[in-house]
Amino acid sequence: MGSYLNPGNLSFRGSLRSKIYVDKSELICRTNEVLFTEQKYICVSRPRRFGKSMAANMLSAYYDRNENTEELFHNLAISKDKTYKENLNRYDVIKLNMQEFLSMSDTIEEMLGMIRNYLISDFQETFPDVRFRDKQNLIQVMKDVFSYTKCPFIILIDEWDCLFREYKQNKEAQKKYLDFLRAWLKDKDYVALAYMTGILPIKKYGSHSALNMFTEYSMTNPREMAEYFGFTEAEVKKLCQKYNQNFEETQAWYDGYELVAVNGQNKVYYSIYSPKSVVDAMLSGVFDNYWNQTETYEALKAYIRLNFDGLKDAIIQMLAGERIQINTGTFSNDMTSFQGKDDVLTLLIHLGYLSYHWPDKTVTIPNKEVSQEYINAISQIKEKHYVDALKEYHGNLLLVGITYEKSEKKHHCVIEKLCKY
Repeated sequence: MGSYLNPGNLSFRGSLRSKIYVDKSELICRTNEVLFTEQKYICVSRPRRFGKSMAANMLSAYYDRNENTEELFHNLAISKDKTYKENLNRYDVIKLNMQEFLSMSDTIEEMLGMIRNYLISDFQETFPDVRFRDKQNLIQVMKDVFSYTKCPFIILIDEWDCLFREYKQNKEAQKKYLDFLRAWLKDKDYVALAYMTGILPIKKYGSHSALNMFTEYSMTNPREMAEYFGFTEAEVKKLCQKYNQNFEETQAWYDGYELVAVNGQNKVYYSIYSPKSVVDAMLSGVFDNYWNQTETYEALKAYIRLNFDGLKDAIIQMLAGERIQINTGTFSNDMTSFQGKDDVLTLLIHLGYLSYHWPDKTVTIPNKEVSQEYINAISQIKEKHYVDALKEYHGNLLLVGITYEKSEKKHHCVIEKLCKY
């Protein structure tokens, strides 16, 4: 067992021991279906604290051949699936959290070099009898190990997109990173499954993606992965019953993400709740804004004050409860290449600040909790446009008692009172 090769199952054991654990193990049915196929490349993008890391830890515990983990799964839903025993503890697993490497490095070259060196070190320690043709080449080392063991790899990458959030303006660093992933993963026989999670979908360059072998499951197109990240309404109802909490209040605070899957000719609609917020509300007994423990309204403020035609009007209309038409197709899957308001609104979908309604291609602010983040952000922007618009809509908004103060240098919006949502 190494730090990154067959890293064990302690993290998933911790999830199972938690006071609240919601069984998402049927996700494994989906990944088992695509092993060794052309669809073996999966990228799941969701907002922060939607269960992405827990899912990666679960997959690692399930596939890792270093230890028998049947005891962890025998009471979970996956144990009833026909593929359960066939793939349990049968693979070498590589699990990386890219944020860890990014935090330890100063340049993209240093980050990628660290990934290569640390993985190669794990391989050399785990397989001392393998004859390595080139001990400095990660791809060749993995080919040599695969040739020796005949056991393919499950490659799990968490926070895959952190570089695009930290190196927002550095296009060369972004390209080097994508080229590294492509060379390491694409068309490699040693890959049984490559599974990545992050906040953003895969970055596009021009008319194609460097990682075009991946199937993406995002907030705008979740497909069959819709129910596995975030809590479904049925799961939340069970938690409310268990913890004697009011479901309608929980719904008002934390519901609002509408994800759609397609089953044959039928559309399946899921009302998805933010897991972090629901768990905190259930355990504390207090309905409150827990979003600010995950994100800060400062980031939201930076986006909604961008000078794109119609953006400010759209935000105000959504605060009033209206739906806004949107085209998500122009979004470049980064945090800087905005061509208009639709690109900004699409980013806010991926960050969890908006809910996307796929059938009519509209967006809304999902719930009371997120609405308060907009209020926090707008109260700091102090622009006349927002003040006047909020005054116009105040009867329908979350705001009551807005006052307008004007001086020669600035406009100031003071939010005196929040009414019930």
